[in-house]
Amino acid sequence: MDNIQSIKNRFAIIGNSQALNYALQVAAQVSNTDLTVLISGESGVGKEVFSQIIHALSARKHNPFIAVNCGAIPEGTIDSELFGHEKGSFTGAVDNRKGYFETVNGGTIFLDEIGEMPLGTQARLLRVLETGEYIRVGSSKVQKTDVRVIAATNRDLLERTEQGKFREDLYYRLNTVPIRVPSLRDRKEDIPMLFRKFCVDFAERYKTTSIQLDDEARELLVNYPWPGNVRELKNIAEQISVLAPEKLVHAADLRKFLPDQPAMNRLPAIVPGSHNGGGDFSSERDILYKLFFDMKKDVTELKKMFFDILQNPNMAHAAAFQEAAPMHNFQPAETPASQAIIASPAQPYIIQDSNKIDHHEEVEETLSIADKEKELIEKALKKHKGKRKDAALDLGISERTLYRKLKEYNINE
Repeated sequence: MDNIQSIKNRFAIIGNSQALNYALQVAAQVSNTDLTVLISGESGVGKEVFSQIIHALSARKHNPFIAVNCGAIPEGTIDSELFGHEKGSFTGAVDNRKGYFETVNGGTIFLDEIGEMPLGTQARLLRVLETGEYIRVGSSKVQKTDVRVIAATNRDLLERTEQGKFREDLYYRLNTVPIRVPSLRDRKEDIPMLFRKFCVDFAERYKTTSIQLDDEARELLVNYPWPGNVRELKNIAEQISVLAPEKLVHAADLRKFLPDQPAMNRLPAIVPGSHNGGGDFSSERDILYKLFFDMKKDVTELKKMFFDILQNPNMAHAAAFQEAAPMHNFQPAETPASQAIIASPAQPYIIQDSNKIDHHEEVEETLSIADKEKELIEKALKKHKGKRKDAALDLGISERTLYRKLKEYNINE
């Protein structure tokens, strides 16, 4: 625990949540190895800080460290940026250029937003991780490098592999040691400390008195969902430090600085990419159950209405029915809506006397969740002509879950 506290002090990390401490512990343990690390977490949680911790505590700490945002480099130039190029290899290549894997040889490279890397570049990266070899763009000469790779993502890479957007072999190669950085709403106990630290820092920068929150404002701060995580909290702290009319901030004043959250955010929702035992369908079963029982109730009420009509001659004496009759042949019923019978002059149908009905039996329709799931999936695939992505979107589930269900129910597309 002393080691974790020293890391917090060195890198100005604030918080005592169990999830944060565990992530720091894993980072410290893996730092003195050359294992590849995959850091995952939402945008704004501080994934780059963890890469700096791993490098600073490793044997490579005196060698170069570089952070590369894969999502910010155009697809046409990312190979050149990472692996270099030869003069004349493409338009604008007026000279030889070293790539990051060459300039950082012996050090650490942090590949942020690895999920946005193009598939062609992923194949090159996999070769570097497996053999330490790479080839400059426009060259045929194989070069060697000794670089430790730390990758980070705010996307579900396993789901992207099933979508064909990320190489599965690269995913497992990168995921040698996974580190999950918790979101701010998962460590609510740390929010007041972080906010107070930011306010003190901004008060020193702008040479003002640090603001304070009353109890109601503090509770509002803690319960806000913070979709932007620590980055958003820091921005809000700076705004309040500069713009708050009073140094004691009340809840009403704080609400002016917090973005409005859509009403849908407060409703229960199916979370994509859930990896619990039941998969995404585990949270949908309640919805399906309600849907099927509502359908059963409607069918039962319809049956009851028709049997009441049959058993009570005063409600209806005769009716006519023609399956394909034109709409202009139908006449509006004069009876109440609950007893209405559509009449047509063709093919009269006489309702039998209810006394001749010995008994009737209600047939229970199937309520098997598995059968209904299979039926819904088949309908969605048929509707979207076998396109899994569109079918999954229509069903309200992830494409990964749909793929698993296709195998589970042996559905042929």
